Amino acid sequence: RSKREAAAALNKRLIDSLQSIDPYAKIFSMGDLNDNPTNSSLKKVLKAKGDKKRVGFKDIYNPMESFFKKGLGSNAYRDAWSLFDQILITKPLLDDDYSSFRFYKAGIFNAQFLITKKGQFKGYPFRSFSWGGFTNGYSDHFPVYVHVIKEIK
Repeated sequence: RSKREAAAALNKRLIDSLQSIDPYAKIFSMGDLNDNPTNSSLKKVLKAKGDKKRVGFKDIYNPMESFFKKGLGSNAYRDAWSLFDQILITKPLLDDDYSSFRFYKAGIFNAQFLITKKGQFKGYPFRSFSWGGFTNGYSDHFPVYVHVIKEIK
């Protein structure tokens, strides 16, 4: 078992323990997991689902999977995009009852100022450090985000 799978197993245990205290807990688990949404740490260990309609009562939804399957990513290496940055959410955040906060949509924030404009890494995220020095950039990853909304009456 890889270290990423071991970390995913710990993440799953933590989510399970929170759900045993409150089965309706609205849980976010997020970070740079160093794996794509389709890797075994997310699919086999966390059992994260990419299709909202297939998310069961105590399941985990990964809205990043649909972006990855379209070829989008949050970081690039050797001209291949990866989506290592995940925001996982539990079923109670997917309900259609917007009287309390619910998941609305997700995204990858890749505004022009975050993109390298020229050179070998043109089109990649504009990293903070390159070739041993500060570049005045931001990160080698684009940020990912979710919108969470609530109806106001």
